[in-house]
Amino acid sequence: MYNLVMEFTKSLIKGKLIKRYKRFFTDVKMGKEIVTAHCPNTGSMKGLLDEGNEVYVLPNNDPKRKLKYGLEIIKTRKNLVGVNTHIANKIAQHALENNLIKELKNNDLIKPEVFFNKETRFDFLVEKNKQKSFVEVKNVTLFRDKKTAEFPDAITSRGSKHLLTLIDAIKKGYKTYLLFLVQIQNMKYFKIAKDIDEQYYKNYLLAKKAGVNFLAYRCNISSKKIFIDQKLKIIDE
Repeated sequence: MYNLVMEFTKSLIKGKLIKRYKRFFTDVKMGKEIVTAHCPNTGSMKGLLDEGNEVYVLPNNDPKRKLKYGLEIIKTRKNLVGVNTHIANKIAQHALENNLIKELKNNDLIKPEVFFNKETRFDFLVEKNKQKSFVEVKNVTLFRDKKTAEFPDAITSRGSKHLLTLIDAIKKGYKTYLLFLVQIQNMKYFKIAKDIDEQYYKNYLLAKKAGVNFLAYRCNISSKKIFIDQKLKIIDE
């Protein structure tokens, strides 16, 4: 039996966003109390950080952690957005293991975090019928219209380099996939935000021409669970 749902380890607690600062910290109002929650996203979080936005935090009882809450979800413009970048690979692994991504079903092997060369480690190596494929995952939290998710939300030289390395992997006999994991409710489409990072867009076109397979899948998100549920159409402009 496949497990189609990935649940949070504990119930999330609702609050209101006050501010994010020093990249790793968010102040959240919960009832009459203000708490500081860890922000597990070092990106720009463009469009998500308006004061008063509804947020959901995950409590933790780990004595080694200074902060007792972690930010998981922000609600903005009527959509829940999963902001924990660390969970993206867990969602992707859950999807691979449970055949939720139709282009990457029924693998004989799924191995996380595999080095391709000395500088680059890809998120997954999968093997099916002796064909090895690298899968790189990018977490997507940006949307500027009601139905279209976008990546990146800031200039990403690391992301641009990954695209070129995926091309190198093809030359060495691997199949390659880049999975845009859209942690945003209600999205129908995905596109590269070329106005934010033109170089990333150019490398995306190069990689596509070279044979890199680009996939965009949306997550179903609630305060109890998060999992991949729908493929999105990729729009090229």
